[in-house]
Amino acid sequence: MTGLLTVRGVRAGSPPPTTTGAIVRGTVRFEGKVPPPKTIDMTADPVCAKQHPGAVTLQEVVTDSSGDLQNVVVFVSDGLGDQKFDPPAQAATVEQKGCMYLPHVMAVRAGQPLQVVNDDATSHNIHPTPANNREWNKAEPPNSKLEEAFAREEIAIPVKCNLHPWMKGYIAVFKHPFFAVTGKDGAFDLSNLPPGSYTITAWHEKLGSSTQKVTVGTNETKQISFVFKGM
Repeated sequence: MTGLLTVRGVRAGSPPPTTTGAIVRGTVRFEGKVPPPKTIDMTADPVCAKQHPGAVTLQEVVTDSSGDLQNVVVFVSDGLGDQKFDPPAQAATVEQKGCMYLPHVMAVRAGQPLQVVNDDATSHNIHPTPANNREWNKAEPPNSKLEEAFAREEIAIPVKCNLHPWMKGYIAVFKHPFFAVTGKDGAFDLSNLPPGSYTITAWHEKLGSSTQKVTVGTNETKQISFVFKGM
């Protein structure tokens, strides 16, 4: 999954196409020894455990063999001024499947509907713990869905399940559409940017944040890259 976050076929937060828009694209990489992933013990809930015949690990630092880093939120953090952007009416979706959050890290727009789906045959209790939004904590029975939204920008909101302590994820919330979440190849694509000078930030749940400044003109494409070092 590369570029703007794709959720159930929807490009969540995708800006409307323009004839003068610029593009900032690139990759995020990890350098150093990747910390060994922690194994998850799901035996407390047999419904969860039986869905994973092999070992399951936390998704804290996920890379491919080339060091391309997954689950990094890349976004415009400065340069848009007071421009306002209407949120999409179509919902973004996070699934609880195999007693894990899919995707592990996602991004939505402030005010955009967020559909939370429980695909499991066991109950979950989804509990975001924001600092700048309303906290909510809702039980969700098997094979059901609910809908919520976040009103204000916040990068990034931790999400947990009170019934399954290994279930952890993050939701980044933006007031504009210029963001992406890196997939397996570590790539990102910020399209349809108004020409101008911007600060681009890359955020990772364990490795912190890194910023770069970039200036793009009409119909111009700039390539940048972020590198996170070993912990």
